[in-house]
Amino acid sequence: MGPGNDDVEDELGDDEFDDDEEELVHTSVWVEVNGLSLYTHHGVSAAEREFGQRLILDIRLELGEADATVTDRLEDTVDYARVCEVAALVATQRSDKTLERLCAAIADRLLRDFNVQAVYVKAAKPEPPIPLPVDDVSVEVLRELAEPDD
Repeated sequence: MGPGNDDVEDELGDDEFDDDEEELVHTSVWVEVNGLSLYTHHGVSAAEREFGQRLILDIRLELGEADATVTDRLEDTVDYARVCEVAALVATQRSDKTLERLCAAIADRLLRDFNVQAVYVKAAKPEPPIPLPVDDVSVEVLRELAEPDD
């Protein structure tokens, strides 16, 4: 260790902020799921809805100040395994023409089922039925809880 590292070691402990410092700190927590791969039946054409295709979902949930940053308890945050289960359930039990509608339905369900302030959902088709070469096509939807009126 070089000179001055003793100060760094003291700062790396699990000590919480004192009361004066806590008032200066605002914490925001996001939980993300990236690359959730599902076989679904969404699309404009009847063939897409009948035969299906793979969709890749990216999901981001804004929790605000999650108690888990202090308590380290799962029940004080969002269980991302459960987020995946809910998103997969919504995506596989429907057959929408547009990805916009699918993303909105997933976001609405996640807002309803979890204690979150906002949900972002991106759905990508890695093999879209178009005659030009693309990596993927995607749609993104952001749903936020409305601020209460004063």
